[in-house]
Amino acid sequence: MIRVILPAHLRTLARINGEVTFDVEGLVTQRSVLDALEARYPMLRGTIRDHVTQRRRPFIRFFACEQDLSHESPDAPLPDAVANGIEPFLIVGAMAGG
Repeated sequence: MIRVILPAHLRTLARINGEVTFDVEGLVTQRSVLDALEARYPMLRGTIRDHVTQRRRPFIRFFACEQDLSHESPDAPLPDAVANGIEPFLIVGAMAGG
């Protein structure tokens, strides 16, 4: 069971409260988690990743086990604690400005 925590604006868009849990078949990677998330909540398609390139959108960051995974390969395995549901995969809306 994978646990995902979304930023408030994406929780509102998907009409969910709190964290999301679901199963991912096969290797647990950023790509497989985001594919499963978007399949379950189609209104999130294009908000986290670009429709065409599938690259992370600017101002969206990925964290797990106190590590910034935003620049890791989307096909790199996520930490075991995330794959086993012990730790959540966090999708964070970054802030900019001064």
